[in-house]
Amino acid sequence: MTRIVRVGGAQMGPVARSDTKERTVERLIALLRAAHGRGCELVVFPELALTTFFPRWYAEPGEMDGYFETEMPGPATRPLFEEARRLGVGFYLGYAELSVQAAGARRFNTSILVDGSGVIVGKYRKIHLPGHSDYENERRHQHLEKRYFEVGDTGFRVWDAFGGRVGMAICNDRRWVETYRVMGLQDVEIILIGYNTPAADSLSDEPEELRMFHNHLTMQAGAYQNSTWVVGVAKAGIEDGHRLIGGSAIIAPTGEIVAQASTDADELIVADCDLDRCHYYRANIFNFARHRRPEFYQRIVSQAGADR
Repeated sequence: MTRIVRVGGAQMGPVARSDTKERTVERLIALLRAAHGRGCELVVFPELALTTFFPRWYAEPGEMDGYFETEMPGPATRPLFEEARRLGVGFYLGYAELSVQAAGARRFNTSILVDGSGVIVGKYRKIHLPGHSDYENERRHQHLEKRYFEVGDTGFRVWDAFGGRVGMAICNDRRWVETYRVMGLQDVEIILIGYNTPAADSLSDEPEELRMFHNHLTMQAGAYQNSTWVVGVAKAGIEDGHRLIGGSAIIAPTGEIVAQASTDADELIVADCDLDRCHYYRANIFNFARHRRPEFYQRIVSQAGADR
């Protein structure tokens, strides 16, 4: 017996600074409908899917609040939830979250997991924030996530949804082995990751081909070493003068890419993800209970930076 979830990776082309959220949500709904037409039960949208990648601009944090959502669903996003409920299709959505709490406003780079009835069943706040917090003249472009977002406070959780164990991460999280392993230790079977990744590094001449290689390498290694499906979905193309890589991919527990986007535009990729494929490697090569030796791994959680 197999447990198959048909998953759609809904890559997006650029979202301009001048685009309204309402217009962008119309694009998301079109992708959702296309996924429904191909039999998908779950659709994965990118990181910060509702807006341009605004951390490329320097401003005071409060000046960027128009890019943030204070409720979900809100006025602009409610049509997406309603259409998902009508179609019976769930989704992962990345967005900028402004959480008003007793201690004041807090800002996170967030993703949510929504089931086929339009109900939010999981929330994740990005933990591995890249870039910097102050303007740096030596950079070709700025990457100010540390200025506009706090480190997420949710941890790496796993939810029972879509007939399996589902985890979430966002963009730079995919580069860190700990992201996958913490969810792997919770028996995760499919990890959903949205990303916005510049094609050019701001400090080096690293070619786009190498950045794409690293994009896939990290997700393929995470999938294989933790015996899980990984779905990585980009916002791609030239956005407000800055190029973002595409390469959205659905990756099997073997580490093999089984579906991959071929454009930098709005594009849907689809794969039947058999969650039972996770179990062979977990029972053998990566049988954590039998082979892991955590008594020798304490340095991983006791220090951050490298030393001699």
